[in-house]
Amino acid sequence: MISQAQKSHTTVDEYLKLELSSFVRHEYVAGQLYPVLNHNQESRIITANLLTRLRTHLHGTGYRVFSSEMRLSIPQSNIFYHPEIFVTKNSFDRERKFKTNPCLVVEVFSSTTERVSRYEKRMHYSEIESLNEYVLISQSEMKVDIYRKNNYGSWNLVTYQSPWASVDFMSVNMTMPMAEIYEDVNIK
Repeated sequence: MISQAQKSHTTVDEYLKLELSSFVRHEYVAGQLYPVLNHNQESRIITANLLTRLRTHLHGTGYRVFSSEMRLSIPQSNIFYHPEIFVTKNSFDRERKFKTNPCLVVEVFSSTTERVSRYEKRMHYSEIESLNEYVLISQSEMKVDIYRKNNYGSWNLVTYQSPWASVDFMSVNMTMPMAEIYEDVNIK
């Protein structure tokens, strides 16, 4: 989750240096810093459920799974985000401070962060050539939206809402039951 931007313009180098010493993580959008707010229990559980499954599924395959502790850079837009989860396979993506070539990005959203995740971040993530799937997971209802890039470079939306559905993460060849994604989450 992000909040209001801090007022002054910051360079990328200043941002990366600040991130090393700050107790609060920030997302960086064209010189503006946005503090990343603490996630609530539901968001943390959903993220942990999917992160655990992805790490187990992709073990030994060459894919690397990252949590929000790692930054994702979109250089052409001068942006650094902290998605809940992202997966890379590019062996050249060896920068230690951030990654640039995800095939899968996952954001868990609340009612206050949905607009930014669904519109602003999706627009910027779609600029990443290596990205094949952008996943939005609701923390307040059992709903997973996957924006999937097709062979022509266009994006298609697939929505999963049934508690009995299995969600296909095609970019990493994994299927996960909706019930496992939301295991131990209190949905009202």
